[in-house]
Amino acid sequence: MWNYIAVALGGALGCCARLGVNQLVHERLGQAFPFATLIINVSGCLAMGFLFFYTLEQLSMSPVMRLAIVTGLLGGFTTFSAFGIETFLLIEDGKLMQAALYVSLSVLLGIAAVFAGAWLARSPMV
Repeated sequence: MWNYIAVALGGALGCCARLGVNQLVHERLGQAFPFATLIINVSGCLAMGFLFFYTLEQLSMSPVMRLAIVTGLLGGFTTFSAFGIETFLLIEDGKLMQAALYVSLSVLLGIAAVFAGAWLARSPMV
């Protein structure tokens, strides 16, 4: 139960941080290009790369607190960071073909799913 509470609290903070960064970037750089999402995804991956290993290898931290930060906070900020760390772990384990397949399927199926969702939402049946 504490795991879920920790992830929920961390996730709430991560979502608020995402909104804040999104608004700040839109104010500064506009919305002609998705800079906000790009910045959020890249900074989330940097934070995930650092915190995933730092809290595992360098810093003594309770598993619940680690879940709150890594899964909750960063997951609320951007799930792209989870994609990044999972790809990294596959590559680090020497599973290059699985990593390439994971990246390719995630991007292609994700975009295809957006098209399918948009088609469903716009269909006369809805």
